[in-house]
Amino acid sequence: MEPFSVDTARHAEVQCLAPPDSLLLAPCAPPVPGETPTFGPASTGGKLQEIQALNICLVLLPCAPGKTGTMTDSPFLELWQSKAVTIRERLGLRNQLNDSYCYNSAKNSTVLQGVTFGGIPTVLLIDVSCFLFLILVFSIIRRRFWDYGRIALVSEAGSESRFQRLSSTSSSGQQDFENELGCCPWLTAIFRLHDDQILEWCGEDAIHYLSFQRHIIFLLVVVSFLSLCVILPVNLSGDLLGKDPYSFGRTTIANLQTDNDLLWLHTIFAVIYLLLTVGFMRHHTQSIKYKEESLVRRTLFITGLPRDARKETVESHFRDAYPTCEVVDVQLCYNVAKLIYLCKERKKTEKSLTYYRNLQVKTGRQTLINPKPCGQFCCCEVQGCEWEDAISYYTQMKDRLLERITEEELHVQDQPLGMAFVTFQEKSMATYILKDFNACKCQSLRCKGEPQPSSHSRELCTSKWTVTFAADPEDICWKNLSIQGLRWWLQWLGINFTLFVGLFFLTTPSIILSTMDKFNVTKPIHALNDPIISQFFPTLLLWSFSALLPSIVYYSTLLESHWTKSGENQIMMTKVYIFLIFMVLILPSLGLTSLDFFFRWLFDKTSSETSIRLECVFLPDQGAFFVNYVIASAFIGNGMELLRLPGLILYTFRMIVAKTAADRRNVKQNQAFQYEFGAMYAWMLCVFTVIMAYSITCPIIAPFGLIYILLKHMVDRHNLYFVYLPAKLEKEIHFAAVNQALAAPILCLFWLYFFSFLRLGEQPFQPGASLWPPILASTPASQFSWHQLGI
Repeated sequence: MEPFSVDTARHAEVQCLAPPDSLLLAPCAPPVPGETPTFGPASTGGKLQEIQALNICLVLLPCAPGKTGTMTDSPFLELWQSKAVTIRERLGLRNQLNDSYCYNSAKNSTVLQGVTFGGIPTVLLIDVSCFLFLILVFSIIRRRFWDYGRIALVSEAGSESRFQRLSSTSSSGQQDFENELGCCPWLTAIFRLHDDQILEWCGEDAIHYLSFQRHIIFLLVVVSFLSLCVILPVNLSGDLLGKDPYSFGRTTIANLQTDNDLLWLHTIFAVIYLLLTVGFMRHHTQSIKYKEESLVRRTLFITGLPRDARKETVESHFRDAYPTCEVVDVQLCYNVAKLIYLCKERKKTEKSLTYYRNLQVKTGRQTLINPKPCGQFCCCEVQGCEWEDAISYYTQMKDRLLERITEEELHVQDQPLGMAFVTFQEKSMATYILKDFNACKCQSLRCKGEPQPSSHSRELCTSKWTVTFAADPEDICWKNLSIQGLRWWLQWLGINFTLFVGLFFLTTPSIILSTMDKFNVTKPIHALNDPIISQFFPTLLLWSFSALLPSIVYYSTLLESHWTKSGENQIMMTKVYIFLIFMVLILPSLGLTSLDFFFRWLFDKTSSETSIRLECVFLPDQGAFFVNYVIASAFIGNGMELLRLPGLILYTFRMIVAKTAADRRNVKQNQAFQYEFGAMYAWMLCVFTVIMAYSITCPIIAPFGLIYILLKHMVDRHNLYFVYLPAKLEKEIHFAAVNQALAAPILCLFWLYFFSFLRLGEQPFQPGASLWPPILASTPASQFSWHQLGI
């Protein structure tokens, strides 16, 4: 056959009117400058690998039956079906092979390579072994070095908290658990704890958090049963991906033909999962009942006061404007951040002084210390590192701190914040005034709330006030109240802008792994040629970076200086959840590595990556990737959360730099932290969303998700009771967690829709395709109706 030009090829395609039954595969000759590119017939005997190595392109020309140069018996015809070709051409997806193309970037990569059954048995075996090892290490540390996290025994005996953590009943109950003999008494204690004990020891928020987990467990039990007993056999009934029993793809929806009527079941069960989630979450929200504090509900928090306002003036205003409402107390707010710090230092100094006084009474002799960082390791006396009497040193330190506190108390009076807490006699009085301030009264073109006036209204600028119910005193971050107005907004914008810029280019662990691979960091493992190590190491890296990157989001929220811990936890939960969903679920599912690539793929019409990203979505190996991630989260993640290695490292560092034995004792007592419900909700909901999103397309993930949430529940019960201090938060954070849980089955519906669009095309009579428009259109309305129902 003589060479022919592109125009000739196009003409041949138009003139060939017979039904196509063959394809002409022609290699692209390298273009010569100034000449028209030519095409020649492809050899039928060449292998796919050889064709890829020669960088040829495949030209599809419909030809009449029997035409010279046809390849009716070519094995390449099995790679493209007529429907698939039509869909891909319509989507702009070129005729390229999934396997050869989507894994082309990792052709010589040493990470994220697939093995038998997606590497799931290998990863499961190693992760379980690591989990057992972590349990063993934790048991040893807990028995011998448990002071670093043993909150109940190292907290101050004289402190009084709202939940009476050191009450005689609770203390004796926990002492019984600790004093039991056996290999792991703490393990059996987890199962013997009752909700009443947890309520007394940890507070209402812990009960609501554990109740949420139990509802998720019951939901995943039902989902796992339906996925394994219905969806999995349906997927295995197909033969699109062969009959190899070691092929993970056979368990996915991709194993079914596009015209299989059983695809209706996937759509129906996706809707059933959505209704089940709504039902379980509805039941959970009805059980959330807070015991309202009388003092909190009777107190209003007012901002926008003039900084020179006086307590008496505020009281007079409320008596004149609201004569039926009796004011009990008015407390103006001042900048006490430094005063809080000095009081904490004084408290630690007094405890150290008491420690050495008791030691002197017990031993009958003075104790010399070296009051320098790491002074406990000094064994000789040199200039600038002299020994001092412990009681004398801490007495002088206490006196200096008392002087500074006295000076600061006087200085605080000159730093009003323009805020006040006003307490009334009855809750109804506070509610009446709150409604009056928040009522919107329209005057001509201006809508503005005008509260009832008094003779002091102009002086106090009541029209600029913002009035809300006061938060619980333990929920308020008192040191952050001084950061307000323009300063707070500039700080918030700076932190989040820096965070966005950093995460815009470094979003997913995949880009970190790819960068490491370019520098041959993983070559030594590849050289071992061991599939166990080559599968486990990338999974461990992926989990490690998945745990590290959201920590940046977590600490950025702490730097924003929110006024309440409830608001801080809720913002933290939302930011970490959104970031994790993009990092762990959405971007990897699209074959993208960062938000940078996501926006380029979304908006750049000329980008060459537009035709390759969608082709790689929902490959069978993608489901195995997420199953391995859930397995790693279940065993490695929960094991590390039980061990709390970052806390152990921080405790070790603080113990090393401590000056004296009394300081080491203070470090042990100050190692107690409140449970971060916002971050924990986000982590758990991220994995739950991954499980639900792939529970239909990849049903194998459901039982591993159930294992994850069961282990998570056990670990959290232990940590809440034995490790963390209680937190007093508003109930809104628990309702926000419910809303985020409802997003999981909705993403499952979208995943099925994407699969239908990419694999089935836009043909309206394909199984399941006709249900998608009404389902997706009703999703926003359903969300609105659930909100109206209190969900």
